[in-house]
Amino acid sequence: MEYGSETLASLIRLFAKMPGIGFKTAQRLALHLLRCEDKEVEKLGQVILGLKQTVGFCKSCGGITELEECAICTNPARNREMVCVVEEPRDLIILENTGQYKGLYHVLHGVLSPVDGVGPEDLNLRHFEERVRANNIKEVIVATNPTVEGDATALYIARALEPLGCSVTRLARGLPMGATLEFADDVTLARAIERREEL
Repeated sequence: MEYGSETLASLIRLFAKMPGIGFKTAQRLALHLLRCEDKEVEKLGQVILGLKQTVGFCKSCGGITELEECAICTNPARNREMVCVVEEPRDLIILENTGQYKGLYHVLHGVLSPVDGVGPEDLNLRHFEERVRANNIKEVIVATNPTVEGDATALYIARALEPLGCSVTRLARGLPMGATLEFADDVTLARAIERREEL
């Protein structure tokens, strides 16, 4: 499609690559930025650059932070005998928004998927067993999505932690098969946390 500007066309293509943004939304975003004042666009550019330069992942849990450890891992009020394992940082945010869970987290940054060539070594699992052992974790809640890959990952974690003697539970199946945490409502997630099951 001809826009009269390769810069505008490039921006639309970049927006369209983002998850959840289709071509028409990408076009609207790019045209909106074109109409914005220079200061607004410059501020957006600075924030995006700052995101890549200052935001990283917590050395303990793999969650999002601007420091070495995130606010959840350093919060003394959290239940330090419980760890909830999630697929992605967005899942941590979603569970935190329910206000039901008061323990720690561990973010995998993916799930096992042999078809896609993703094995245990490709996930944030390297130091997880050590973390559970060293911190005397009593319960690990596996909150992977109810998909084939999520179930396989949950089973792998349960088997890996079996020798450590901690309880490994799974969110209750208030979540429909094939659904993701991202699209579940707070009430469903809160009930899933409350009614978690032994793995």
